[in-house]
Amino acid sequence: MTVSTGTPRLGVGAVILNEKNELLLVYRNRAPEKDTWSIPGGKVEVYEPMETSVMREIKEEVNLDVEIKGLLCMAETIHPEKAEHWVSAIYEVAIQGGEPCNMEEGGAIGSVQWFALHALPTNLASFTRPAIEHLQHR
Repeated sequence: MTVSTGTPRLGVGAVILNEKNELLLVYRNRAPEKDTWSIPGGKVEVYEPMETSVMREIKEEVNLDVEIKGLLCMAETIHPEKAEHWVSAIYEVAIQGGEPCNMEEGGAIGSVQWFALHALPTNLASFTRPAIEHLQHR
């Protein structure tokens, strides 16, 4: 039996496509999901609506102003060995302004890059996979 060390955390992520139908991914330098490519996003703050949270996180991480198009899917990441349990709402968003760049001064993100959907990196964050599957099967 596993002893719980906390409660699940709530996160948000954003699927951002450009005019070439390329997906914006960030390289994670820190846990959770260190050394993987991920859709940008982060944690929901207490009393913060999830849609507000995803817009804030995208501005903070990659300097884009976005508009919510809709909820794409939900994703769950469970790693008991790391005491991690995340439930993430993944939104499809449209860019309203800004140029994507790495805004994380603390080193959480190593790189920001566009990828063609048919040429994605293999080391994807676990909560990024369901988002890509939903994109490819609609």
